[in-house]
Amino acid sequence: MNFASDTTAPAHPKVIEAIAAANDGPAASYGADETTARVRALLSNVFETEDFEFWICASGTASNALALSVMCSSVGAIACHEEAHIERDERGAPEFFTGGAKLRLLSGAVARIDEDTLRLALAKNDPGFVHETPLETLSLTNLTECGTAYSSETVSHYAALAKSAGLNVHLDGARLANALVSTGASPAQMTWQAGIDVLTLGLTKTGAIGCEIIVLFGEMRNQFDVLKARAKRSGHMPPKMRFLAAQAVAMLGDGLWLDLAAHANQKARQLADLLCAHEGVRLAYPTDGNEVFAILPEPMESLIRSGGVRCYPWPGGSYRFVTHWATPDRDLDAMRDLLAKT
Repeated sequence: MNFASDTTAPAHPKVIEAIAAANDGPAASYGADETTARVRALLSNVFETEDFEFWICASGTASNALALSVMCSSVGAIACHEEAHIERDERGAPEFFTGGAKLRLLSGAVARIDEDTLRLALAKNDPGFVHETPLETLSLTNLTECGTAYSSETVSHYAALAKSAGLNVHLDGARLANALVSTGASPAQMTWQAGIDVLTLGLTKTGAIGCEIIVLFGEMRNQFDVLKARAKRSGHMPPKMRFLAAQAVAMLGDGLWLDLAAHANQKARQLADLLCAHEGVRLAYPTDGNEVFAILPEPMESLIRSGGVRCYPWPGGSYRFVTHWATPDRDLDAMRDLLAKT
């Protein structure tokens, strides 16, 4: 009963097959290979545009930090939710890669930025005031760190507010596929059509080994050379890029990434229903994707801790259960049998 994280999941077989296929003879280095060129064509099809540039990293922290480093200066600030991954889980990487930019933390229920809080921060922003660190970027996360989703309409609304105040907009899409499946939005609707300037597209949690794509939309394409230079300087320019690109080819081809996210989301809903069937259990946050945050009565907590269930105690008193593309029915059946003992 492993519900620890979607990063504990194995890689999808098609990812392994794609890597093996890319391992056929020599290929150009540093992204100049045919496999990486195929990724461009796939991204164009997925996002319904050719107005972009992209770079592939092996980790979400690297992709977020590199993306933000070309969006915010060393003397600027990035507005994000106080529970955002770039704040809670990246050990200061955005500050390090930007050369000193500050994270400005905003509040909001269920890890979504509150609109009034965002409006107030934007209204108070004064780039001309030398004693203040001015906001330059808004960073949104979808799914959020509490497993909740922003609708494409909300993303568009928040992006418009930010842009009216002179900010650009970043989207941390480590679990973007889960959010798209949950909301029914298309990749284009959730990103550049909604005003997103730079996306970090996560495929690792969806079924890849390690594949995160920084996508620069529209005018942010002008920062591509800067992005490559920063990637090289920080050690994130893989010589054999084709093996990262092969993962993206497998995941994005034929919509596999969305199919796998749909499976993960379905298993999360089943797990939430299973937990909530017991008296005293309530969800701390809506289950909009593949994460279930449940507040459990003490006897059930003890049973789970002693019964071999792998999950994560979450700040605020809930437990986080994460499903993934390979979550088997037997894990849910075993969980059902265990909970029957309460």
